[in-house]
Amino acid sequence: MERILVSACLLGRRVRYDGGAKTSDDDLLARWRAEGRLVPFCPEVEGGLPVPRPPAEIEGGAGGAAVLAGEARILTPDGADVTEAFLSGARQALAAARSSGVRVAVLKEGSPSCGSLRIYDGAHRGRTVPGQGVTTALLELNGIRVFGEDRVPDAARYLEGLRGTGDPR
Repeated sequence: MERILVSACLLGRRVRYDGGAKTSDDDLLARWRAEGRLVPFCPEVEGGLPVPRPPAEIEGGAGGAAVLAGEARILTPDGADVTEAFLSGARQALAAARSSGVRVAVLKEGSPSCGSLRIYDGAHRGRTVPGQGVTTALLELNGIRVFGEDRVPDAARYLEGLRGTGDPR
């Protein structure tokens, strides 16, 4: 049975920057949880950041791939550089996924770690731009498909494809 890496905040863990959770009420996630298929993970906490912590955004909305390439940083509103914690958390997420045989992840959309389709623009004004977070970019570069919490049915279809053909790509 395929295991799924999932943002810990989606499962009710209070690990977000503001000390809260973003608990998902998705029925599929609940079923997968009951089946013991989920691998909860918060890359920001595992990377060494406290809870609560200042919000952080990728400068210029450049995206996770630019951070991985050393071309962009992750900054708090006061300019503190937290890039290394995000990189460490992304590497640990990849290690957790590999050790659990994960090929699919459901992560928190919009996060500088976990966003799969959009991230904040780096200006700390609440605006989003198309892009991926650091953890998502690293997972995708290593063959692990990432879906936001609003795309759980897409993740389920992808998992079905893995069962049916070995690899849906």
